[in-house]
Amino acid sequence: MAYPARAYHLLSVLAAALTVAGGLPVVFAQQGGGYERADIERGAQLYDAFCSNCHGAEGDGVGNVNLQAGQFRQASTDQNFRRILTRGIPGTAMPPGDYDDGELLAIIAYVRNMRDYDGGVVTLGDADRGRVVFEGKGDCMRCHRVAGAGSRLAPDLTAIGAIRGAGSMRETLIDPSGSMLPFNKPLRVVTRDGETVTGRRLNEDTYMLQLLDEEERLRSFDKTDLRELTVLTTSPMPSYAETLTETELADLLAYLVTLKGL
Repeated sequence: MAYPARAYHLLSVLAAALTVAGGLPVVFAQQGGGYERADIERGAQLYDAFCSNCHGAEGDGVGNVNLQAGQFRQASTDQNFRRILTRGIPGTAMPPGDYDDGELLAIIAYVRNMRDYDGGVVTLGDADRGRVVFEGKGDCMRCHRVAGAGSRLAPDLTAIGAIRGAGSMRETLIDPSGSMLPFNKPLRVVTRDGETVTGRRLNEDTYMLQLLDEEERLRSFDKTDLRELTVLTTSPMPSYAETLTETELADLLAYLVTLKGL
């Protein structure tokens, strides 16, 4: 049976090379504690689509390889695993891949957790319903922008599924302030004239600062003209822990991971 290029690439990675001395398999400890459940769920979907025909549902379909037990033909850290997925292995049939960061995270998360994975624990839901939540009940476009539509008050989400995993996005939906990335923290400035401006940082260097204020106006400041520059620790984004049901959260995440850019 012929497989798509992406499927061939993933199957090659899990079964291939960089063999340790003597060609013996290496068993390494699984690292289940470091992965979000939603990323493991997404990785399970990728594995089922691209890997199970060769490796089997239990990960033991290739000789001397047992993915569920953490037994590979190579000893690999997550960093090395990621490097092989993206760069391939020179001199072999293992080609470079085009996986985005979210897919890489999910693949690794699932492979590391196959032994303990329960497919019923987490679901990503339905992406079409998630888009309805995004544009409707979630009111996400009041602050965010996707493919040119929506507001610029918060970061553009057009490619969010390519740069963040489902697990980290779920954390943001539940606890926006606790999971803000440093560059995304809002700023408050007070000028020498006493004007107070709060907004999202767009650009900053040693001397200048550019903000998008709460009315979506671009504001530029010379830092020598500021009386105060404060990084705020509370996100303007609301928590959806109480306002969305678990099903709606799962649907919303399913939609967000499909956003890969234009």
